[in-house]
Amino acid sequence: MATKSIRVAVIGVGNCFSSLYQGFEYYRKHSGENIPGVMYADIGGYRTSDIEVVAAFDVDMRKVGKPVGEAIFAKPNCARTFQKKVPDGPVVLMGNPLDGVSEYMQEQPEEFGFRVAKQKPVDVVQVLKDSKADILLNYLPVGSQEATEFYAQCAIDAKVAFLNCIPVFIASNTAWEQKFIDAGLPLIGDDMRSQIGASVVSQVLQELAFDRGATVEFHQQLNIGGNTDFNNMMVQSRLESKKKSKENVIRAQNDIRGIPVPKHSLFAGPSTFLPYLQDNKVAYFNIRLKGFGGAPITIDLKLSVQDSENSAGVVIDAIRYLKVARELGVVGSLRGPSAWTQKTPPEQMMYADAKAECEALAHRKLTASVQKQVK
Repeated sequence: MATKSIRVAVIGVGNCFSSLYQGFEYYRKHSGENIPGVMYADIGGYRTSDIEVVAAFDVDMRKVGKPVGEAIFAKPNCARTFQKKVPDGPVVLMGNPLDGVSEYMQEQPEEFGFRVAKQKPVDVVQVLKDSKADILLNYLPVGSQEATEFYAQCAIDAKVAFLNCIPVFIASNTAWEQKFIDAGLPLIGDDMRSQIGASVVSQVLQELAFDRGATVEFHQQLNIGGNTDFNNMMVQSRLESKKKSKENVIRAQNDIRGIPVPKHSLFAGPSTFLPYLQDNKVAYFNIRLKGFGGAPITIDLKLSVQDSENSAGVVIDAIRYLKVARELGVVGSLRGPSAWTQKTPPEQMMYADAKAECEALAHRKLTASVQKQVK
């Protein structure tokens, strides 16, 4: 049975967390079974209002030392404000910078870059234990390989489940998954896919083409935006894992069916940073198909979304899947929830199959595959 609350600690008080934290308050009084903007009102007995933020880590001097409710509105955050009044929440603590902040982002104007605080990093493991956190949520910047691995190990040492929202491969890495299995913990990852975002649109269009007998000859997805995520990804060395993760979503539809991906036929990834757009992300799709008799079919599509808000509802679901899985004794990477909420899960699934796995867990039912993960 569901316990009173889900206690969450977060790494990175940026735009995505700003939208998520606002959303906790925005949806707190919604008690119906159909909540606009939220996929599932109830998952395993838990609602959005049951989630509580108990600890937060960041390294920016404009956020460290401030209550979460104030820090989410500090620069360089530019996510839309849709819930002005939010709880103060815990004070943001100094995390370990490691490779989470590039030189490029430190050299950017204050409005668009990071400014590392001079405080000494706290003992993350001890904070997680003291706060009695259930889940550690990773919102570090793209390219934070060393930092993500550091916090993943902190989660293991503190006996806390891990939700990896960025394209550093933890849940999809067998060695890392085994560490969580050995610790008796579940995790979800890697790289959050948004509610109605570019990746899920690419997936369903690719599935549609194959299901209707068409051949996919070319699939291009270009993304532009004006938030710190897009600015950070202007450093090409930090972009490699992101591009791979986004292309994994599309390539997986070929792999599941055993259809080779034609050479030079696939591109998905960020294109450029345009400050004017702020948290607005715009994705452009060009998909070229061959239908009956080899007839050409072309899909040109534009998608415009508020980037951070678009991911928040999915994170709310992933948090609840992790809590329910832990109560049921499931350990390791959650296959269905990861495939449903992430771009690079440990096992890619068809859209409908991933959804079915999530709905089973939401009703506290263990499918045959999940039963193998019960410790």
